[in-house]
Amino acid sequence: MVLDPVMVSSSGERLLDDDGIQALRVELLPRARVVTPNIPEAEVLGGCRIESAADRRRAAERIHEIGAAAVVITGGHAVVDPVDAADNLVVDLLFDGASFTELKTPRAVTGSHGLHGTGCAFASALAAGLALGEPLAIAAGRAQRYVAGAIAHSVAIGHGARVLDHFWQTRSG
Repeated sequence: MVLDPVMVSSSGERLLDDDGIQALRVELLPRARVVTPNIPEAEVLGGCRIESAADRRRAAERIHEIGAAAVVITGGHAVVDPVDAADNLVVDLLFDGASFTELKTPRAVTGSHGLHGTGCAFASALAAGLALGEPLAIAAGRAQRYVAGAIAHSVAIGHGARVLDHFWQTRSG
């Protein structure tokens, strides 16, 4: 099972109360092959602030200790410093219980409209790769590239959040 713990909204509002978070920790995490929290969700699950690469690693280890076989902390919510060229990358951190792997992709620029559904898309693409028999790191890298493309080709509809283009690869050749 790939678990996307949808716990914190894009605006930063918690979507689960304390009982819901406890149920997630006790009932779902131990059953998960992989859990894919974004940074705000990893802060809640790991019980620590994430402000650095070392903080991400500590949170991943703590989440793994709860029971998930592997953890991918997605990096799309990381604070971006426009002065630092390295921050033009999204860095997802994979921890398989033994080692860390950083998966990097260029950050897509989408303008002032936000996006919804990137975490769900990542978890679904990761699950598809694992179902096809891909090793975890390969499936995670492929999922990251898929979501980055869906973001880069996202569409603005109305005044709300942009919509991911899940079919960008079929039109891009």
